[in-house]
Amino acid sequence: TEGELATAVGVSRTPVREALLRLEESGLVKLYPKRGALVLPVLPQEIDDVLEARELIETHAAAKVWPRRTQLVESLTRRVEEMRQHRRAGDAKSFLEADRAFHEAIVGAAGNEILAKLYNSLRDRQVRMGVPGIEMQPARMDKSITAHQELIDALDGDSVERFRELVVTHINEAATDLRSTR
Repeated sequence: TEGELATAVGVSRTPVREALLRLEESGLVKLYPKRGALVLPVLPQEIDDVLEARELIETHAAAKVWPRRTQLVESLTRRVEEMRQHRRAGDAKSFLEADRAFHEAIVGAAGNEILAKLYNSLRDRQVRMGVPGIEMQPARMDKSITAHQELIDALDGDSVERFRELVVTHINEAATDLRSTR
């Protein structure tokens, strides 16, 4: 309930109510007046929808960032190192946040603020979908690190098509992993 959440977080009920309304608007919770809130389960259609939208945005961004790829490699390399550190620590949530930052860097470098904001909302959903699967199968982190390093290596290459293909492959592998945990 709002009261229980407010007490647990140490704030008044008003910011909790506002947060719950925003979460409901985003489709993450269902509010039941005078009874509380329920976190909604991730449905297979939501996985499909999120990943389809991600593919559209990320492949577009991959082409747009290509002329500026040299500047992007350093930032992405730092993110992969963070992912490795979180993998060693066994911290799935932090790992996914570093993964998220990797992809946000690519989309952000494309320079379209509207797409970047839309993308952020998609990644929030995917992190929610992904944590349980990575916690159940930590080896997925290793596979993900390898895929991210391949993306960086492709940026050092001379084929935008290869980079875009790797983006699609990476998203499709994420889709397979997410579906297998449902």
